[in-house]
Amino acid sequence: MELLSLTYALMTLGVAFYFFVKWRYNYWRSRNVVTLEPTFFFGNLRTPKGKYITLVDAIVNAYKAAKAKGERYAGVYMFVTPQFVPLDRELIRSILFTDFDHFVNRGFHVNKKRDPLSANVFNTSDNEWRNLRTKLTPAFTTGKMKMMFERVLECTTGLEEMLKERSVAVDIKDILCRFTTDVIGSVAFGLEFNSMKDANIKLRKYGDYTFENSWRKRFSIFLENTFPTWFINIVNEVGFSSTKKEIETYFVDMIQKTVDYREKNNVFRKDALHLMIQLKNTGRVLGDDEAALKGDNENVTGGITMNELAAQAFVFFVAGFETSATTMTFALLELAQNPVVQEKLRQEIKQTLKQNDNKLTYESLLGMEYLEKVISETLRMHPPIHRLPRLCNKDFNIPNSDLVIKSQTQVLVPVLAIHNDPEYYPNPEKFDPERFSKEAKASRPSMTYFPFGDGPRNCIGQRFGKLQAKLGLCTVVSNFNVTLNEKTKLPIEYDLITVITVKGNVWLNLEPLKK
Repeated sequence: MELLSLTYALMTLGVAFYFFVKWRYNYWRSRNVVTLEPTFFFGNLRTPKGKYITLVDAIVNAYKAAKAKGERYAGVYMFVTPQFVPLDRELIRSILFTDFDHFVNRGFHVNKKRDPLSANVFNTSDNEWRNLRTKLTPAFTTGKMKMMFERVLECTTGLEEMLKERSVAVDIKDILCRFTTDVIGSVAFGLEFNSMKDANIKLRKYGDYTFENSWRKRFSIFLENTFPTWFINIVNEVGFSSTKKEIETYFVDMIQKTVDYREKNNVFRKDALHLMIQLKNTGRVLGDDEAALKGDNENVTGGITMNELAAQAFVFFVAGFETSATTMTFALLELAQNPVVQEKLRQEIKQTLKQNDNKLTYESLLGMEYLEKVISETLRMHPPIHRLPRLCNKDFNIPNSDLVIKSQTQVLVPVLAIHNDPEYYPNPEKFDPERFSKEAKASRPSMTYFPFGDGPRNCIGQRFGKLQAKLGLCTVVSNFNVTLNEKTKLPIEYDLITVITVKGNVWLNLEPLKK
């Protein structure tokens, strides 16, 4: 009898779930919003023919469907959750700038107790985000980047030596990930890891874990896009978090030991960690000197805790490690297929070096206009973040429309779709750095380029990301002629779980240039 009752209960729940999902999939249609036909439970992550696709494909498909009908917005379903996709540039401006108070947050879950590394400036919400952003912004000014420049430049020596030791054909993605591991390790954690010589160091391994397409990452994304915060907190309490426990332990312990050592021994180093220590001990970022290395100041107001410091260092590593390596990988892949562009860039680098006693300076790096164009076009074609997530925190009536974006609706600004829209970028599949000449940029409408986001929640570390990417490219292009290796499969495919990367390895031929 009990088994029969349980069977009836499960059947009832199954039927109720079925009708709930069918009802949910009427959300956009009932509001006259263009959307593609969802597949049961998977929404637009699976086509009606049964093919599984990524969220980036789902957004691009919805963008094209709405664009073809002349609509200003579209809707997609992430599993059973409806999400809003704006197309109209003025609407996007409204979301990112004008009506930012309706879209302050990204909608990511934070649990300081169970997942302390989640409490970083990228994830946090409302006043907690505002306070963190205000405190951290002075650490990423042009002056602070200039302070850290020498640290990044030192790592290019290891990159050059490693490439010269290798055979002509190299897995460039792997090598550049090692380079950015050393850079971020030095700047964010104040430690020398030397992953150029040892690919098995823990920092590199845990960096790969963070971006791997694992069941944990997929389940975490499913939770974020399907269930409310109170339910996710329950899941966290029973032991699940988006960050592996061993990764959390490693990063928190490493930061704690490094900070303790510096404070006890009055060690000063021109890096981001020094600025974070200042923030912890004084509540603000000071000058580039040896101030604020005294710890244990209980009377400090506005400072950050050790766990908060570790969370910011962690997100600095995560954001800088993969995205910069991926940007350089894509840039070299495009340069290998466009030798004229590559040679033009090489000549600019050589001329700059000649004018500066064969040394790169911070000012000379910023002065290379063609290098800036190459980076910009790479980020246009292959933006690391394919969409900008924003969570509507209070009902928003779209101007000149009857549609209301309801509170708690996830909004996805379609970065990759806009970057590849022929209306804004004719022949978008062509790699053309001249799209970012002063004249071309002036003639192009605004709200059509978002490699680092836009508005108050743009990427706080974009200056540093471009700094290390530029130095890495200068090192490779000034020393080697880059061509495609036959092992590289074209056209490339994207591997997407958190950021856009190349699926598989990218093999390039690096032929040493005569000096």
